[in-house]
Amino acid sequence: MKADLHAHSTASDGWLARDELCARAAACGVDLFCVTDHDSLPPPGAPTVCGDMRILPGIELSADWRGRVVHVLGLNLRNAPDGALAAGVAAQRERRDLRGQAIGERLRKRGIEDAYEGARAIAGEGILGRPHFARFLVSVGKARTMDDAFRRWLGDNAMSNSAASWTPLADAVRWIVEDGGTPVLAHPAKYSLTHAKLRELITEFKTAGGAGLEVACGFQTPATTRQLADLCRRFELAASAGSDYHGGPGDHARLGQPGPMPADLTPVWAHWALG
Repeated sequence: MKADLHAHSTASDGWLARDELCARAAACGVDLFCVTDHDSLPPPGAPTVCGDMRILPGIELSADWRGRVVHVLGLNLRNAPDGALAAGVAAQRERRDLRGQAIGERLRKRGIEDAYEGARAIAGEGILGRPHFARFLVSVGKARTMDDAFRRWLGDNAMSNSAASWTPLADAVRWIVEDGGTPVLAHPAKYSLTHAKLRELITEFKTAGGAGLEVACGFQTPATTRQLADLCRRFELAASAGSDYHGGPGDHARLGQPGPMPADLTPVWAHWALG
């Protein structure tokens, strides 16, 4: 099974529309695919197949854990229109827009006008995120690259970033479980946590109902994959794999190639009735 269960479209901060993203994944030989846009559910009636590739409903939720932002993937959702997940996503969208307005105001005070409006225009109908501000800053010559924009203006420690009050980790997990999905802790190695703190995060995640760990993600090193596989075994979690593909300049995660998982781990899709 060739699976890529973590990728983004223009519904959040990806560069490709959903249909084009899925077509490219199918062309890469992916068997099982999940579009996991930030705090954004698949549109009603979204295709569930593309050629021979199965497409599952998914999401990547932003959550708060002890004052840190962590991300939880919701995989193989039912995508109920009137459940806790749908209501939670609506609240997350508001939080993102308020954060965007605050970022725009901070940038205005530093001499960059219309940043919110520019980022909003780039996002279009999609959820608003910091990458849209980064693209705007590059377009008006205030940054050389998106990485430069984050480093100078939008990173967690930059003056122009404004924190959002994300939902608590336990609530994000609960929303996914209540929707019939599988909660997976996304890219655990990216949170800059000590090994002890990462174990604490995973402990609380599992206690809340978390079921999986993203063991293979993008271009992480083999050593990181081995470390995450050990944690997966220790906490008896299912293992997931995703490229975290966005499709923009400098995207180092190749679509459909999240990297290999150790063969002894139980993949998340082993628990799904895929037909």
